[in-house]
Order: sequence, then structure tokens, then C-alpha cells
Amino acid sequence: MFPNFERRTVAVDGIQINYVKGGEGPALLLLHGHPQTHVIWHKVCTELARHFTVIAADLRGYGDSAKPIGLSDHSNYSKRTMANDQVGLMQQLGFEQFSVMAHDRGARVAYRMAFDHPERVRKLVTLDIAPTLAMYEKTSMEFAMAYYHWFFLIRPAPFPETLINSHPEDYLKHTIGGRSAGLAPFTEEAYAEYLRCIKDPATIHGICEDYRASASIDLEHERADRDAGNKIGCEVLALWGAHGAVGKCFDPLAEWQQIAHTVSGKALDCGHYIPEEAPQALLAEVMPFLTA
Repeated sequence: MFPNFERRTVAVDGIQINYVKGGEGPALLLLHGHPQTHVIWHKVCTELARHFTVIAADLRGYGDSAKPIGLSDHSNYSKRTMANDQVGLMQQLGFEQFSVMAHDRGARVAYRMAFDHPERVRKLVTLDIAPTLAMYEKTSMEFAMAYYHWFFLIRPAPFPETLINSHPEDYLKHTIGGRSAGLAPFTEEAYAEYLRCIKDPATIHGICEDYRASASIDLEHERADRDAGNKIGCEVLALWGAHGAVGKCFDPLAEWQQIAHTVSGKALDCGHYIPEEAPQALLAEVMPFLTA
């Protein structure tokens, strides 16, 4: 799925981070969401690699990256910690500055990276999210029904882990296939990779800890930024699916403008899984932004 890319794993502060790397040019870090892996980028990686040195990484807790047991305060799955993993990865690869394009959970890691490491992030593209604090504070019945997993996965361990481990493929099919486009966007190869990874109980625990952190310590970090008047300094391009819950339940552009100085964006004619549902539309939007 990643022709002419090399696959490696490096240790960042004792945590193994898995990634693929290919292409030439300025560095571009790609981060995936739940319940997926770096494989989400397989439909756009070849074109991106013509213009950038592309690094598509697995977040801690996902794919073939390390999956530590969550701490009591979930701090080792905070977006701050997960962002530090990726900054450390890029430093080890020799990139002191880079752009980031990220989907879903990875986009939450990416914008925390832009807050905490402004000297590292050149440009930021977020796909189908609004800021975490805004989404929790403005939760509606419509959003809660569409994103039930936000409230299920944060229950104390091992309750959600036990239920998902009993039928991991059912969870995967319902989660990625239960949205507007169904299972059509996912190739057999990509689906097989997602299934392989979610069958690992450590992955399921990592997923739950990611969400537990977002409902606790991540909100503390975001409130601290809001109270201090901190904003993201790099240019931000926010894209979301016109048929997804984020665009229907929130005003993504307005929410990003609350926490970043320079924001542009729009809805694309697709659902949540933009890199797999609408790869050409995605490339058409991000290439002018990233190369300017």
C-alpha cells in the first residue's frame, strides 16, 4: 500500500513508534485516527511523496506502535504526551520543522503539537474534527447519538475493553462502517490491517486510554490555554466532511478561529474518513496550502 516507502520503528523516550517514510522535499507528518493506523493515507501517499518527505506514523496505542498500560490520570495518553512522541520521531529523522496533516484522533494530537511546539510545526491540516473542549462543552443529543463512543470508551477500565474484546470485528465494522459512506471507502488490504490491529487487546486498551485522556487531562490543558489566551500560531487548514457529524453538530471553522490566529477551511463532499472517501478532493485542497 506504500510503494517505495520504508517501514521502521524507533524508540522515543522508551516508546516504540512505528512509521513509514518515503518521498523527497520538505517534511510532512501524517497522523491517523480511531480505530485505524497510518494505513489511512495509502490512497494519497504516492502523490504527496512527489512533493514532500512523507512520514506516516502510528500513534501510541495504535497500529504497531507501543501500547503502554494507562496511568491512573491517563497522562501517558494525553495529547501532549502523544504529540511529544511524534516530535521526538521527527527529530530522530532529522526534521526540526515540518508540516502536519492529521485525521480524527491524530488531529487532536497535531493541534496540541502546534500549541506546545510552535517552533516545530510549519503548517497544520486538520481533518473532520473541531477542538476537543468545544465538542465536549457543546455536546447535543444529536452529537451524543452519532459519537456514542466518546462516552462509552471513557468508562473505567476494564469495562469497555471487555466488551470490545468479545467481538473486535463487530466493533470495527460498526465504527468505520456505520457512518455515511458505509464500508465502501475501505480497501480489502486496509480493512485487513485495521482488523489485525484491533484484535490485539493492547490496542483496545490504548484506544480507551486515548479517549479517557481526552475527557480529563486533555481538557485541563485546553482550559489552561484558553485562560492564558494562547492560540496556535501556524497557519491552519480545517477540512471536514459535509455528511459527517462534526459539520452537522458544530461550526468547525468558527471553533478553530477561537484557538488559532490564521484559519481557513471548508466542508468536502464526503463523510468522516476523508483520506479514504475523497482522496482526490483532499489533495486538491491541501496541495496549494502546504506548498505555498
